[in-house]
Amino acid sequence: MTKYCGQLSKMAFRADSPVQYSFVLDNSSDSPSVNSFLNKKLKVKFTGKIKCIGCGRAIKKSYQQGYCFPCTQSLAACDFCILKPERCHYEQGTCREPEWGLKHCFVPHIVYLADSSGVKVGLTRETQVPIRWIDQGAAKALPILRVQSRWQAGLLEVAFAEKVADKTDWRKMLRGPNGEADLQATRDKLFGELATDIQEIAGKFSLGDIEILTNESVQTFEYPVLEYPQKISSLNLDKTPEIEGILKGVKGQYLIFEHGVINIRKYTGYEVEIEG
Repeated sequence: MTKYCGQLSKMAFRADSPVQYSFVLDNSSDSPSVNSFLNKKLKVKFTGKIKCIGCGRAIKKSYQQGYCFPCTQSLAACDFCILKPERCHYEQGTCREPEWGLKHCFVPHIVYLADSSGVKVGLTRETQVPIRWIDQGAAKALPILRVQSRWQAGLLEVAFAEKVADKTDWRKMLRGPNGEADLQATRDKLFGELATDIQEIAGKFSLGDIEILTNESVQTFEYPVLEYPQKISSLNLDKTPEIEGILKGVKGQYLIFEHGVINIRKYTGYEVEIEG
């Protein structure tokens, strides 16, 4: 049995086929392979200690996947416009951290279609392709627009969300491989239905800021899942500090055990012991 201990971050991965996952722990020089635990007993134990990933102080409860409450009120990364980028308020001079905003929000973004639990529209920084798609457990994904800011991407996402979902149904995503949707046909249909909306949004910005992508290829992803659960039972480290069982798969940021699933990203900042 090998034991690792440290402050947990979301799982890292290589976009191989299947995706190769590894645990990320701040006190470990190793990045233990998650795939190596497949079909073996794995234990994840929460020690009771949590550190804010923003300021580093010890806290009793985390918010927004790893932050203390004061950080959620002061950091730009925790502002409401991160979840609703169409409500960006940088131009109003009220951005919490203008330099952070320029670095993270006013850079090229991709609006995409993905099939994770059915077709959905989403957005991500161009540098986060394909990381964002794998984090969401997408079976396939297709870039459809390239823009110059998160705000522009958010406005377009809202328009597309009138026709398709903008969120992943994580329970449905974990029940099967998915991937039946024809994303290119869906893209062409949406471009036809939303042509006026796209033109109106593009008209608010400089010429060339919004680029329609018609020649991109669909990217597909295979996940290391030996057995998909018939019934989804969510495991919670706050309620059950020690989770142990046979690991049946990994998808998105979820570990799939024989008796339930756990979202590793939810526990960013938690100190854990991993043994297998």
